[in-house]
Amino acid sequence: MSTSPSDGYKARKEAFVSNLSGSSLTEINLVTLVAACAVFLWTALQKRQSFFTPYSPVALIADFLLNVCAILFAITLYSSAPLFLSIFLITPGALLLFLSPGASQPRPSDGSAKPAKKSTAFESRSKDVDASTTSEKPALLVRPFLTHYRGSMMVVTCLAILAVDFPIFPRRYAKVETWGTSLMDLGVGSFVFSAGVVSARAIVRTSSNTSFLSRFATALRHSTPLFILGFIRLYSVKGLDYAEHVTEYGVHWNFFFTLALLPPFVEVSDSITRTVFKSYEVLAVILAVVYEVVLNNTRLVSYILISPRGPDLLSKNREGVFSFIGYLAIYLAGRGVGVPLVQFNIHKISTDPDPKLRRQMSRASPTEITHRERFFVLQRLLLGSLAYVALYWFTTSLYTFNLSVSRRLANLPYVIWVVAFNTAQLFLFGLVEEVGPQFSYESFSEDEKDKIRHATSRILRVFNSNGLVVFLIANLLTGLVNLSLNTLDMPPASAMGVLVGYAVTVTGVALGLDLSGVKIKL
Repeated sequence: MSTSPSDGYKARKEAFVSNLSGSSLTEINLVTLVAACAVFLWTALQKRQSFFTPYSPVALIADFLLNVCAILFAITLYSSAPLFLSIFLITPGALLLFLSPGASQPRPSDGSAKPAKKSTAFESRSKDVDASTTSEKPALLVRPFLTHYRGSMMVVTCLAILAVDFPIFPRRYAKVETWGTSLMDLGVGSFVFSAGVVSARAIVRTSSNTSFLSRFATALRHSTPLFILGFIRLYSVKGLDYAEHVTEYGVHWNFFFTLALLPPFVEVSDSITRTVFKSYEVLAVILAVVYEVVLNNTRLVSYILISPRGPDLLSKNREGVFSFIGYLAIYLAGRGVGVPLVQFNIHKISTDPDPKLRRQMSRASPTEITHRERFFVLQRLLLGSLAYVALYWFTTSLYTFNLSVSRRLANLPYVIWVVAFNTAQLFLFGLVEEVGPQFSYESFSEDEKDKIRHATSRILRVFNSNGLVVFLIANLLTGLVNLSLNTLDMPPASAMGVLVGYAVTVTGVALGLDLSGVKIKL
């Protein structure tokens, strides 16, 4: 095996990921469906058998096989039959849920006191929400289905960035050259969208009285480590003569620079949203539409795609510079979708116009209130995903527009596709949570916190909690593997051995960070 790529091997590596046309949306949806199906089986095992409580070594192995290896198999060995893999995962889960007796649920020690506690909990929470609109900040939630969504997205991203260098990973899943859709094109946008979703926490936490300059300074502090990582990657790629795909972002640009620019631009957009649009999603769509209008009514498309690269930095990195506009729109849309996900929307129940429903909820148990609140969130996600799907069809299929998706440009169809897919994914993971172990957001006692933790996969939780650090480690390991092994000529069995070992290593690092209590926010 070669320890450093020769010029010929480097050229082969670059050609291996160049001039690709991608795959259909149907196939991409079927491949990514495997992640939700794996969580469904995990949920069924936990609800009926409490299989992952306590979290024994056997439970750890099962968690890893379900939520990491299933995804790895979907993008490699089962890439031609991902639906079969999904059925293989769904069938035992459905049998467990519908044919097995339910696991025992904790019951209150004093049944006679239960109704009073229900009413008090609901009324006090409603009062808290009313107070939060004036002086208090609403409580932030850790939703299992949001953790599962982000954790699965991180797993498939970390696996794909190495798997793409092996022939066992289908070329149609790798990033397209200019026009088209692929799994990895979706992964980049999904990473940005999910970052936008969790950034909604900052909106809820931050007082509206906080000055723009203060928020902008904080954003610059968050950007600094990402800029440093971007320059480290730049100098390491150039210094090690590492194979690179220049038309992806440009000569010097990389994904870390895109991530680094997001916080300050998001703060500017936040100020515009607070004063003008009142909706992050509306601003995101307007930004993407304006960018698309400029692309189609000027020479910007030809400048980005086919113009010779001049000596200036803009010309050398035009893909990364202009695609940032699209990624900013994706991030803002994610933030808009995330706002109701990080809060307990009890006011949607307590102020419902139906008096019968209000009376029912006043007598409901905490778990029933949580169920009702989840129904509201899922309803919002379903309507949002349908709206974005309709908008995607409108922009890509209507004769007047008939636009094509381009991750390289991050144009309007790409933005809408990414947002529609991820909103639908959140809805799907939310549906899976609905059939899982019961818990309540009405009480923030340790008992309820334990129930929420028990409804969440440990593997996906650790990928979610230190997502950016895990992504960085995965990038470093990917570089190490590519500098140490001839991935292009590796047979399937050996490739799977390397990929499983890599998956074990990345997962082990994520678990180690979690066990040590380390949470690094970049």
